[in-house]
Amino acid sequence: MSHVKIYTKSTCPYSKRAKQLLDAKGVRYEEKVIDLDPSLRGEMIAATTGKTTTPQVFIAGRHIGGSDELLELENSGELDVLLTDSSAQPSA
Repeated sequence: MSHVKIYTKSTCPYSKRAKQLLDAKGVRYEEKVIDLDPSLRGEMIAATTGKTTTPQVFIAGRHIGGSDELLELENSGELDVLLTDSSAQPSA
């Protein structure tokens, strides 16, 4: 399974929704909570080339986007492909 990293805020409902989707699929992920460790905010912004909202999701090192983009991938069936095949690319 591909490595999944998610930047979140502890009080963000979109972060919660993204984690619930990953949890329901049985996906293990590395969570970086930016409001509990302020240094992670700069790390997230640099990794996403300027995104400041949470969550920000990465699968196999590729930036996927936020909660809405994660849900779109799930609804299209592409999320499972990305999670099992780290060489797969989401369609535009």
